[in-house]
Amino acid sequence: MSTSSPASSRFHVSLPKRSVFAVPDGAGVGIECRSGSVWVTLDRDPRDIVLEPGNRFESAEHRRVLVSALEASCITVSDARPAAMPLSKGTGTRSPWRLPSHGLSPA
Repeated sequence: MSTSSPASSRFHVSLPKRSVFAVPDGAGVGIECRSGSVWVTLDRDPRDIVLEPGNRFESAEHRRVLVSALEASCITVSDARPAAMPLSKGTGTRSPWRLPSHGLSPA
């Protein structure tokens, strides 16, 4: 994975065949296939979304997004904060993998 700068909200991910890249909260996240072919799934969404080079998917919903490589692939993820990037000031010590509370509780 590479980024252009720590403040960047866009980064590239190389995925070997059959590997999975997860985004815990996909709201506002864009996934663009640069090479190969990937299958994008969202929690509780029945659609099959397959991206080939040049195709882009954007999510507006607070759902986990899984990107599965159907073959060796490279994707660009935009408007997301990967775990490897430092948290910006003012976010405290909250983990980037913990979803913000929306006032909901498990059933």
